[in-house]
Amino acid sequence: MAEKDFKQECLDYHKARDEFDTNGKIGTLVTKPCDTEKELAMAYSPGVAYPCLEIEKNIDDAYEYTNKGNLVAVISDGTAVLGLGDIGHLASKPVMEGKAVLFKKFANVDAVDIEINTKDPEEIIETVARIADSFGGINLEDIKAPKCFEIERRLKEICNVPVFHDDQHGTAVITTAGLINVLEMSGKKPENLKVVVIGAGASGIACATMYKALGVKNITMLDSKGVIHSGRDDLNEYKKAFAFDTPDRTLEDAIKGADMVLGLSGPDLITPEMVKSMTKDNPIIFACANPIPEIMPPVAKEARPDIIIGTGRSDFPNQVNNVLGFPQIFRGALDVRASKITENMKMAAAKALAALAKEPVPDYVKKAHGRGDDMTFGPDYIIPSPFDKRVLPWVATAVAKAAIEDGVARLTDFDEEKYFKHLEALAERR
Repeated sequence: MAEKDFKQECLDYHKARDEFDTNGKIGTLVTKPCDTEKELAMAYSPGVAYPCLEIEKNIDDAYEYTNKGNLVAVISDGTAVLGLGDIGHLASKPVMEGKAVLFKKFANVDAVDIEINTKDPEEIIETVARIADSFGGINLEDIKAPKCFEIERRLKEICNVPVFHDDQHGTAVITTAGLINVLEMSGKKPENLKVVVIGAGASGIACATMYKALGVKNITMLDSKGVIHSGRDDLNEYKKAFAFDTPDRTLEDAIKGADMVLGLSGPDLITPEMVKSMTKDNPIIFACANPIPEIMPPVAKEARPDIIIGTGRSDFPNQVNNVLGFPQIFRGALDVRASKITENMKMAAAKALAALAKEPVPDYVKKAHGRGDDMTFGPDYIIPSPFDKRVLPWVATAVAKAAIEDGVARLTDFDEEKYFKHLEALAERR
């Protein structure tokens, strides 16, 4: 399809089908009947007073009598939107609506998009903190680094509901799942890996932090000025955490002997020669720049037939797609009424995804990808498909269980088997 035709189709998709229909992608679904005089009296006045008074006595009863426990706020200031950059808060609204669609489609979580007309971190923090109690969780989205780190950190301290910046943690969870499986396939130990991260923004720093939690010790990170090393005096506090004494200054230097490269930067930055210089034993590349990755899989495989490669694209194997993470993570956190999303909960999600990739792939997933019988655990299948309905029960159950283990869940009476079966049924209705 020509780019011009696709652009017009996308614009038409976001507009109303006729002049009296609703524009955009999301709306409101009423979940209780309101068709009689009595139902109207219960939905609003005077009957609504009774749940109000119950919540006044016990604020946690908001989970019992409102949609708080299934509602997430998708919040952005529009400063780091997809590959578009700082396009302004209202221009980011189609993306935030899209995020709400994914929450609903993949985990039956209701979401409301909120675009904040300020770029000031303090004003963002104050705004979100004041509205947070209306929701079961806060999904921060497309907020520029490094301010996104401080915003998330402060809000996690203030708010009584989970705060999760998906641009950071989503990619970290998915690529960690892939890394876990490559380690198993290769027999390598995380402490012996050399990992190179191209891009020191929100996602790059979060990924590197999660790899450290997995046990990786040797991580070389690059920003637009080259290798982040201890001799530089232009680093913020988040980059400084990954600065060490090294003679490497360029990507070409750093990638020599690397076991893994994570790309979160721009197109065509990794050359075939660089791929050839990586470790001789099962090298892995996650080239996540979109729509054009740091290196195209066919180019990488021509240089190194043994390479294991994933991208952010749906037309190649091993897609790093955040929809494998954030809806299910929030589903699990919401269902046990968690007050936060912990590092253990994120790692539980990554391990659940890694384990699911080893399971036989259902026929409906193969059909969706048009790949036939080659979708089995191995170099071209280290991450589950976004079309696999089992992702929801596997990941959400693992996250809910981890929340209870970490003591951040308000609900502790948790029947894991019953919950898993409930999510299986929910996923089948998708």
